[in-house]
This record gives sequence, structure tokens and C-alpha cells, in this order.
Amino acid sequence: MYAITIPEPGGPEALVWAEVPDPVVGEGEVLVDVVSSAVNRADVLQRQGFYNPPPGASPYPGLECAGRVSAVGPGVSGWSVGDEVCALLAGGGYAEKVAVPAGQLLPVPDGVDLVTAAALPEVTATVWSNVFMVAHLRPGETLLVHGGSSGIGTMAIQLAKAVGARVAVTAGGPEKLARCAELGADILIDYRKQDFVQELRRATDGAGADVILDIVGAKYLDRNVKALAVNGRLTIIGLQGGVKGDLNLNALLRKRAAITATSLRGRPLAEKAAIVAAVREHVWPLIAGGIVRPVVDRSLPMPDAAEAHRVLESSAHIGKVLLRNPAA
Repeated sequence: MYAITIPEPGGPEALVWAEVPDPVVGEGEVLVDVVSSAVNRADVLQRQGFYNPPPGASPYPGLECAGRVSAVGPGVSGWSVGDEVCALLAGGGYAEKVAVPAGQLLPVPDGVDLVTAAALPEVTATVWSNVFMVAHLRPGETLLVHGGSSGIGTMAIQLAKAVGARVAVTAGGPEKLARCAELGADILIDYRKQDFVQELRRATDGAGADVILDIVGAKYLDRNVKALAVNGRLTIIGLQGGVKGDLNLNALLRKRAAITATSLRGRPLAEKAAIVAAVREHVWPLIAGGIVRPVVDRSLPMPDAAEAHRVLESSAHIGKVLLRNPAA
């Protein structure tokens, strides 16, 4: 098969479409012929040499894919050759084939085509696990989403609105904020021109956000705590703004607030399977009903992964950037 390889870490040009050995299906796994994959920030970090796959995972980038089952390994039930699926991966999505633990497979939701389905597994699993399973966002509460026009952000807006929450977003510029508003965001903050703490307080009569979903990390840590409501929950899922920041514990104590930080890629298989099962139960009906939809900026041929990475790093996109397998 062919896959995007990374012979040496570096810029987008480090991504090379090359012939590699086919994956071998193991116990409890399913082989998927990949039709499409999606680009995530973690793929950029892997390309740069900062985020290696967990032990035993495929060495190729790609944390999600969509395609058709072509083989079923020992100990697998409920899936058959020919099934159209999408999958959460620890790696290997930028390839023509990938072996996937059966617990990380999802059927393609009604109303979504096979190529577009690759935009769903990572964002739905990340948002549902953090905003709902960890931070327990409830109807009537306010969620602040940093990077509201990103793949994660566009999904978080829709899911939070679907359960009856109020949504605030930060994004860069009027075009991105307008798209967030179209998806249901109630409070729109241009982080380039506005202070999100002040704007959020103004919009919530001083209360702040009950839950904050943060992709920035250290750069926003102090201001995120200031933006939290009493009993607020900050969940950190990205480190685009650094890894070390000062934390005012007294402010956290006075608000009886909590901070959690999670990643998805390196979790044990059982934890990933539980998250995927929750997504199938709670999110898939919303997608099938047209209440929630994937937001795709563009789709490029998989050998052009370098260009897809340039788009992602430029932050010129809204929603997800997809890679199509030219042989599918």
C-alpha cells in the first residue's frame, strides 16, 4: 500500500507519499480500506518530531479515517467485510489501509457521505469526552470554546447548543465569528481585538463560563481562571500557547473551580472504546437527525498532505481539512 511517511521531522515538505508494507490485522482488530482521513494539530506535531505515536501504533500520521471494512480479525463481532465505517485512530489514517481496534469503529451516520465521515471521529470523541463526560456541561450553563471556528470548536458549538447550553466562542476575525454564529454560538469574541474575560463577564452579567474548552494552554491559563464562574470547570486539550503557566490557586479556591487536562491518543483501548460507545449513543442520533453536522473546509488528495498541513498551520480554514485516498 501507499502511505504518508515522515523520513525526517520538519516542515510540510517532510511528508512523503511512499510505498510501505500493508498492516496486519491482529486480535480484536478490523482492517479498513481508507477512503479519507482528516488533518489534526497532532499530525503537525508528529511531523515536526514532537508527538510520536504511542507504542504499537502505526508510525504514519492520521488520527481518524473513513472507509470500508476489508478484513475482520479474530475475536471481532458486529462488523463485516464491506461495512462503511469511520474510526478513531492512534495513527495511520494517512494511508490506503489501516488496522483499527474494533472498539474504535463507528458506522457512517445517516445523511453523511463516506468521505465527509472522516471529519467526525476525533472531534466528536474529544468534545463529548471532555465537555460532557469530564466537565458535565448541563442545560442552561455557559460554555466558552477557544478556537470556535476549528474542527473541535465547530463541533463543540453544535453539541452544546443541542443540549441546551449557551455558547461563547473566541475566534480570529469577523468571517470566522460569523460562521460560529451560524452554528449557534451566542457570544462572539474576536481574540485579536477583544479581551475574552471582559467580554464574557459583560455578556453573562459578571458570572463567567461554567465550562471552558481550551486548546491554548499556558498562555490562557490565568485568564481562563478569571473567566470561570463559581463551580466552573476548565478542561485543557491543547498546548498551542505553551506548556508552563502561573496559576493563582487562591482564585481557583474562591471559585471552587476545577481544572482538568486530557489527551485522547494515548489512552488505553478500553477507555477509547467507552468514549466511542458514548459518542455512538449520544452524538450519532443528533447527526442522523440533522441537528449536528460535520463542518469541512476543503478536501485534498492524500498525496498532497503537505498542502493540507500548510492550510492548517495558516489557520485560514474553518472546520476540518480532509485528505482523500486517490485509489479509493
